[in-house]
Amino acid sequence: MPTSPRILALGGAHIDRRGQVSGAYVPAASNPGVMREDVGGGVFNALRSVVKRGVSASLLSVRGGDAAAETVASAIARAGIADLSVVFLDRTTPSYTALIDSEGELIVGFADMGLYDLAFPKQIRRAKVREAIAEADAILCDANLPTAALERLVAQAGDRPIFAIAISPAKVVRLAPLLGNLSLLFMNRREAAALAGADMSGLELVKELRRVGLTAGVVTAGGAPVLGFDESGVFAIDPPAARRVADVTGAGDALTGATVAALLRGQPLRAALREGVAAATLAIESAEAVPAFTASSFAQALALVPEAREVA
Repeated sequence: MPTSPRILALGGAHIDRRGQVSGAYVPAASNPGVMREDVGGGVFNALRSVVKRGVSASLLSVRGGDAAAETVASAIARAGIADLSVVFLDRTTPSYTALIDSEGELIVGFADMGLYDLAFPKQIRRAKVREAIAEADAILCDANLPTAALERLVAQAGDRPIFAIAISPAKVVRLAPLLGNLSLLFMNRREAAALAGADMSGLELVKELRRVGLTAGVVTAGGAPVLGFDESGVFAIDPPAARRVADVTGAGDALTGATVAALLRGQPLRAALREGVAAATLAIESAEAVPAFTASSFAQALALVPEAREVA
């Protein structure tokens, strides 16, 4: 990998709305709380951590011709990411709305993202997209892309490493035909269970994921140990206790971005994932949609992350 790697990301960059309940959550009732709106999306959130860790990044997404699209474009520019996205003037920009409880845990998420399914398969065929892939050292994608678009992306990526984000249990199955082509897949326990076909953990889960074709993966489970595996074996990293839990919704994407950046700098997965866990911890502790961490605060967080332990 070059000393200044370049990564191209394809996937979600849209409006994120997060409503947090002020007190105890009561199902099927009106709950007082606070709604915040920002720009998010799987690959976009991950790229923000990638850039902060010193990797050059470009993003291809799709958005509508509304005010929300201008908000998304401005956020991409502020993050220092090259924007290769396409605008459809007669469409609405995708959005994701998450409702979280007073402890920061997700109650339900609502995805209005039909434009991704409609537009991405055709966009992958564009000459400019093929050129962008050819110029990149690595690819990051998420399962907001339908399977047809993912298949075209894999075909054009050649021998470049492909990192993928599962997004949700419903969408991760889009990656099922391509698992053998992925360098690393980031998922949570529910998404891993959707791929494995059953709710498993530890070595049993890894065995089943390998059986269906995945050679390397990262599985998160809230505050539980982060499970990783590759050709060298299976390991776990115990996340340090957060000083406070402000919002867990961006932790997985922060983990993905920092891990990918470390891998592109030549670190093995065990060391890279420690950096991912540090970034996730900072994200959990931040009330901001875009956690602002300095080199010093990141180093402090990393120092609290224990070394990987083997899972046998």
